[in-house]
Amino acid sequence: TKTVSKCYVQVTGMTCASCVANIERNLRREDGIHSILVALMAGKAEVRYNPAVIHPSAIAELIRELGFGATVMENCGEGDGILELVVRGMTCASCVHKIESTLMKTDGVLYCSVALATNKAHIKYDPEIIGPRDVIQVIKDLGFTTSLVKKDRSASHLDHKQEIRQWKRSFVLSLVFCIPVMGLMIYMMVMDSQLSDAHVHHNMSNEEMEALHSSMVLEYQLLPGLSVMNFLSFLLCVPVQMFGGWHFYIQAYKALKHKTANMDVLIVLATSIAFVYSLVILLVAMAEKAKVNPVTFFDTPPMLFVFISLGRWLEHVAKGKTSEALARLISLQATEATIVTLGPDNVLLSEEQVDVELVQRGDIVKVVPGGKFPVDGRVIEGHSMVDESLITGEAMPVTKKPGNTVIAGSINQNGSLLISATHVGADTTLSQIVKLVEEAQTSKAPIQQFADKLSGYFVPSIVAVSVVTLFAWIIIGFVDFEIVEKYFLGYNKSISAAEVIIRFAFQASITVLCIACPCSLGLA
Repeated sequence: TKTVSKCYVQVTGMTCASCVANIERNLRREDGIHSILVALMAGKAEVRYNPAVIHPSAIAELIRELGFGATVMENCGEGDGILELVVRGMTCASCVHKIESTLMKTDGVLYCSVALATNKAHIKYDPEIIGPRDVIQVIKDLGFTTSLVKKDRSASHLDHKQEIRQWKRSFVLSLVFCIPVMGLMIYMMVMDSQLSDAHVHHNMSNEEMEALHSSMVLEYQLLPGLSVMNFLSFLLCVPVQMFGGWHFYIQAYKALKHKTANMDVLIVLATSIAFVYSLVILLVAMAEKAKVNPVTFFDTPPMLFVFISLGRWLEHVAKGKTSEALARLISLQATEATIVTLGPDNVLLSEEQVDVELVQRGDIVKVVPGGKFPVDGRVIEGHSMVDESLITGEAMPVTKKPGNTVIAGSINQNGSLLISATHVGADTTLSQIVKLVEEAQTSKAPIQQFADKLSGYFVPSIVAVSVVTLFAWIIIGFVDFEIVEKYFLGYNKSISAAEVIIRFAFQASITVLCIACPCSLGLA
């Protein structure tokens, strides 16, 4: 017998089925090549050749001469079929040994491992020699019942519904509390500007001034040092910090546990520090029974959370859209196939319905009018029109006669066809498209990886900058108090200089954190 080797060639530059036909037709004529199978989506050609006559590099060269790019793929293990089975009826280790040893003796089985505890068998085989149905038959002959491990065809791992719900909740919650906070802030700003205008013009009587002051309801002190404004802001801020920021806290904790700093860490840092600082300053003011209300940052957390949770929500909605497209693609796959046995002169001897994953290369599959093609194949007998719009997008049905190729997932229209399976399981065009889309979703663009890397350095550096700011202002303050006085407007003259400096330094450093937190890098 002539020795036959198998090699895989990566082919680039194929655009449609005629390219495939062109390569297959031309290479079949060459000496030493037994068969060639080209998969368009995978960009892969599987060639069986006689190593005494021709070498893989020469095969690649032949494809190149046809005007395509071709390189020989080193790892040929991809051609192995992998089968996952559930085996029932095993009682002890000797059953396991019996199955394993029998399978390993079977021609074409490369590897086999059976686990008694889980009732699962994992088998690697060469699809050229043996197929999944043969393997199942071998196990059945030993007296065990066996079935395929059911694959999850619904693509539930691509579902972003839960995340979308979670971020939407987060956003709505933050928004509900953020609007009043912003309202209060704007009201305060307007009132402040009116007051300062009044001070400037001095043409108001004292009564009018006092009326204006008393109209500042928000500055009214409920308790010494606790104004209505600050109290309301505090009340509105707590739920956002607790519930709106819940997911951020979890994520930030996980990141810190792995000694990395991501955007979540920064968000949590900024909001927590702003919140805690404001709370402490309020308590201090209440303890001092201060006449002037302290400047708090309770407006920061709700507003930050609103923008960021909105961003995350939109991101997951966008991801959900691609996943939906994928799930639709996956749902186009047929679940069952009708396999027929042919006698001489293509006489139908028998037919049986099998799971589509059990179809082997070389099987003869019958497709009735209105049925879906379960696998990629070549027509042996029959004439029909086929709707291939799922792959090609063309609305007109395509005529199929013996020798034409058909694509899995496309719909047979009027005639019954017999096809010989060429690409099955994970090698069909549809599976390849699904795989490509999945890979595109999971892989990151280089620029995105760069941004992730940067934000890893970004977080610690921002924290460092804010700490530097804190100490810088403390030092400046103690050296030259006038500078602080110039920038720190409206501070209470009754408190000591040291306290003024420290308060101002904290304000400056928190401002740095809060401004850097929703940085364009992270949001983008």
